[in-house]
Amino acid sequence: MNLQFFPRLTYDKCRIVQSLCLGLVCLLVVACQKAPGTARDQLIYISEEKEIALGLAAFREVLKQAPLSKDTLMVNRVGQRIAKAANKPEYVWEFAVIDDDEQVNAFALPGGKVAIFTGILKKTKTEAGLATVMAHEVAHALQRHGAERYSRGILEQIAQLGALAGAATGGIDPGLAIGAMSAYGVGVTLPNSRAQETEADFIGLQLMAKAGYDPREAVPFWERMSGCPRKMIGKFCFRSQGSIPEFLSTHPSDVTRIDQIEAWIPQAMRYYRPKSPDSTDSQPQTLP
Repeated sequence: MNLQFFPRLTYDKCRIVQSLCLGLVCLLVVACQKAPGTARDQLIYISEEKEIALGLAAFREVLKQAPLSKDTLMVNRVGQRIAKAANKPEYVWEFAVIDDDEQVNAFALPGGKVAIFTGILKKTKTEAGLATVMAHEVAHALQRHGAERYSRGILEQIAQLGALAGAATGGIDPGLAIGAMSAYGVGVTLPNSRAQETEADFIGLQLMAKAGYDPREAVPFWERMSGCPRKMIGKFCFRSQGSIPEFLSTHPSDVTRIDQIEAWIPQAMRYYRPKSPDSTDSQPQTLP
């Protein structure tokens, strides 16, 4: 065997690779945990205190720049009921309405900061529909999905630095190394994002039930989001993004999402106790 075929590593380059590998192992050991409510394996390398501080700073920046709606009564009412059901006293819950009819969306930031775009209110229609959205977003915050993505980004950066360190030896082309990492993103990063979306649907369904909203109302909301009646989704009518293959999407397909929600409804119904629309005295329950 011609040993000269293999590039020789200098001492410094060996130390770089060794340090990167050791750092990666330490991160994996320290950051592994189970997601509450589902016991899904999570990798989180950021303290909850720091995550909350980052969420607050980002939310304040959003509030300074976004056009805010003054019509917040229903959003605050629904949000507070969902937050009480979440039973997360460490979070200071805030709910904002962004006046943008073109954005059919909502988002949650760490520490209990939730924003709803006016565009999605055309789809929610009812308080139960709005509760579906807000419980989903609150679930993202409870499950620390933002910290999970942040931590995964750190590991991907370490892996890319490791690939570049290998490239410096002359054995790996830098472009191919980074390209391979991007390719693996389809098989690793995106499915994890879909796992988070599915988890938020599952936890959110229970939260809205505990807050006194009928979890069965989640199905017609997602039908409205798809733009199709349940039995026609993917067959005779499609929304604009309906042609994107599910395995390349960060969200479950409409059919998959609704099928999963229908399967989870009997479990969520165990927590459902109807309340009057203005009730805020629901007793919080701990997620299983």
